[in-house]
Amino acid sequence: MATATDAEAEAHRLRARSLTLAHGRVPVVRGLDVELPPRRVTAIVGPNGCGKSTLLGGLARLMAPHEGAVLLDGRELASIPTREVARTIGLLPQSATAPDGLTVRDLVRYGRRPHQGLLRQWSRADADAVEGALEAADLGELADRPLETLSGGQRQRAWIAMAVAQDTAILMLDEPTSALDIGHQLEVLETVRSLAARGRTVVLVLHDLTTACRYADHLLAMSEGRIVAQGAPAEIMTTDLVRTLYGVESVILTDPVHGTPVVCPTALTAGPAAERAGRKAS
Repeated sequence: MATATDAEAEAHRLRARSLTLAHGRVPVVRGLDVELPPRRVTAIVGPNGCGKSTLLGGLARLMAPHEGAVLLDGRELASIPTREVARTIGLLPQSATAPDGLTVRDLVRYGRRPHQGLLRQWSRADADAVEGALEAADLGELADRPLETLSGGQRQRAWIAMAVAQDTAILMLDEPTSALDIGHQLEVLETVRSLAARGRTVVLVLHDLTTACRYADHLLAMSEGRIVAQGAPAEIMTTDLVRTLYGVESVILTDPVHGTPVVCPTALTAGPAAERAGRKAS
């Protein structure tokens, strides 16, 4: 299938250096230093409003740095031509929409747009990339179905296939499992794992800590616009971290099948997150 090779994925390294991102004059992400492990799945976790989606947008160049920089292979992302960025970094936003009647194959074809131009029209390579993306997302039998006839998990996999067809070494997904039931979440996350196994660097925003620990190789834990912990799930997922992030007490167990941390919240505890929860309830 058409996919970034291991060598290509290894070559593209994305990191943030003293990165601050702001909405207007209000900083949302503050002074972050982050490097994404190549050819791995990184999950960004943390409470609502902590800056997860903002960080993802900054890493994908949807937001310009207020301070600091995002570097791609040592070059400032802001200085790289847009088409080159689009051929290296793909982003699937949280709320993606498409017109009624669009088939899965039509949607996936949109992923090839960064590769088109005045001197380069649709080619066999583009067709092969589309077929490869459909295969990667296990959508071959659904390729000619309209999107509105699919289940939630199937639709989300179709959007991921579009991003795969873009043939970027780095793929970013903002809450790809939101509003999906457990079965459809597994469909999407197994697809994500298979993409990393084929050589892509994947970054996604997730809310559920247990799910993040199972499917991610690397976690970035955020609170109030800052990274409070980063590393392998088994190394950083502790009761202290859960308390810092969410203001809850918890028990950390081990998944008997996968050997990954299972986070079991037990009660609210005193602290900023608990105070926020109390204010919302009042």
